[in-house]
Amino acid sequence: MTSLDEKRNLSAMFRPRVAVALAILISPVPLHAAQSDCPDVLDYAEWQESRAQQWNFQSSALSIVGARHSRDPADGQFAEIDAAIEDFRPTVVFYEGPDRGMAATVSETIADFGESGFLRYLARERGVPARSLEPSPADQMKELQSRFPVHEILLFFTLREAVRLRDREGLSGAKLDARIGALLESMRSLAAAIGLDQSIGSVADLQQQSERLWPGRRWQDAEARWFSPTADDEETGGVVMGAINRADSSIRDRHFVRLLAEAVRAGERPFVVVGRNHVPMIAPALTCAVGMTAGER
Repeated sequence: MTSLDEKRNLSAMFRPRVAVALAILISPVPLHAAQSDCPDVLDYAEWQESRAQQWNFQSSALSIVGARHSRDPADGQFAEIDAAIEDFRPTVVFYEGPDRGMAATVSETIADFGESGFLRYLARERGVPARSLEPSPADQMKELQSRFPVHEILLFFTLREAVRLRDREGLSGAKLDARIGALLESMRSLAAAIGLDQSIGSVADLQQQSERLWPGRRWQDAEARWFSPTADDEETGGVVMGAINRADSSIRDRHFVRLLAEAVRAGERPFVVVGRNHVPMIAPALTCAVGMTAGER
């Protein structure tokens, strides 16, 4: 089977185009003068996917590709992302999540770091700066604190990362315990800096707090389906994890809109790859914030 690295060399002059054509560009328009007058991001609890759902958001000034989270180098979306960035020729790219690095080749980068790492790889190839879309963990925690108890917020961030390390990185046993122990150590400093009571300071504390919500269950057995903005906590057994995820996703989406609008205001041409469900959530607010009409999406 031809590798993605080889395919990119063979098809450089005949790249596939994404579903929404980027070749026909529209003249840039000014940023909306009063972003506060724009609609809020959509609430995941009120959104339902439709057959006609648009997962991309494009104009002459901004390009967003809504991606499926994948680590399969054979997934066709990676060729589409490669074609889209080549067509758009951005001045800056934004990726979802923290910078977890890159590998030596395209295929290895996708296998190890998914679409986020792939975008950083493409940016490095082109000499374009790459930045994270994410708000700081401190800002997320402070906003969540108005709606949820601190120990539930800490459980959410810790268990979600534990699930990622277990399911995507293949960690278990002592290795998983060590990584989560290190995470808790860093969270202790963060919580102290923003004035939060750190109720989970060790792996033993994590088990104790976890059993308050899931009696008799190990924290290592947290379920991935709990951590989705569309999760129904009663159906999944996540208790409150889905609700926190939904609130945190809205916090992140608002930050995405502000960050991208500011980049456009500064004269940048941002290219963005983000989990596809974020796109319909931010599209109305972002359309207003950058002054685009609906026909430009």
